[in-house]
Amino acid sequence: MKVLILSTGTGEGHNSAGKAVLEQFQKRRIPCEMKDALDFASQKAASYGKRIYVWSTVKATGVFKGAYKAGRAITSARRKSPVYFANALYAEKLYHYIVDNGYDTIVMPHLFPAEAVTYMLRKHECRPDIRTYFVGTDYTCIPFTEETEADYYFIAHEELMEEYVGKGIAREKLIPTGIPVSDRFRFPPAREEARRALGMENEGYCILIMTGSMGYGKIENLVRALVQRMDARDSVYIMGGSNEKLKARLREAYQQDSRIRILDYTHRTAEYLAASDLLFTKPGGLTSTEAAVAGIPLAHTRPIPGCEDCNQAFYNGHGISISAGSEEQLVEQALELLRRPEDCRQMIEKQHQVINQRAAEDICEFILAQDAEKQ
Repeated sequence: MKVLILSTGTGEGHNSAGKAVLEQFQKRRIPCEMKDALDFASQKAASYGKRIYVWSTVKATGVFKGAYKAGRAITSARRKSPVYFANALYAEKLYHYIVDNGYDTIVMPHLFPAEAVTYMLRKHECRPDIRTYFVGTDYTCIPFTEETEADYYFIAHEELMEEYVGKGIAREKLIPTGIPVSDRFRFPPAREEARRALGMENEGYCILIMTGSMGYGKIENLVRALVQRMDARDSVYIMGGSNEKLKARLREAYQQDSRIRILDYTHRTAEYLAASDLLFTKPGGLTSTEAAVAGIPLAHTRPIPGCEDCNQAFYNGHGISISAGSEEQLVEQALELLRRPEDCRQMIEKQHQVINQRAAEDICEFILAQDAEKQ
């Protein structure tokens, strides 16, 4: 058995899901590699695709929302989308890489490689030895998923089964494992230990704000509302990702306020979650799952229109996050939640009841079982 995980860098959530599965295969000493699918496309095409994604989600959310609605309309008619044909352009190159390197198991936590692999295997019908697995990273069936033809689909929750079936994906292919996250979130350090490791004070509330790897959202209003309401002993840590302009604005605005700390891109997210008392984040599927697995009171900021609306609705509906119509209202609700320790404890208990903490492990074990049957 030799595993290839294919993702791509249009948002770090897909990559994080892939790395979580990679982690499990590596623990079991199974040969496994992770690649960016767009590395097989031309440099110009890959760069253009990523830029358009970032622009549409960061600076033109209306465009993204329109594209998302159009995607749902196209897929409901069962026509092949431009996304399918765009990813078909590098499918042959990807096929040769898979064959030349002896991969027989392909795991795809992103739609792009799933489209490419679907085209690839349709063209090369004589390769039943290659098993394919799609990993959903949102609490919805995203547009164009039904164009793909994976052997199995690992989905975020059993409540999504009918939605996927309604899109034309066979029920027997759906495995409701949950979204995979690294064991770092499943087994976090104790709060005091995490604070010591990060050089944090032990007194007061520690509030964490995450904006995604690319620094999504206009969070200045959120921070302003927090500053007006928090105590002198409290602190706010802001993860601005790779959005240098956002970080520069915040540093300029709060250079005299020692309670506000703006962080550069970091790989220590699990430690910051363990050290914090409450998290503000946009409702990305992966980040929300990491927070729920870690167990932290969760306040969802405004979603990027599309999948994140569904993620937020799922979390709010299960009582494992809060959200509000404005940043000011959200801050007020979040600080009120912090003042009610029992409500915080109940939210964390619900998170652990609703969200599977060992999804990455379950995915790995399912794939290994399928490989054993194939022998």
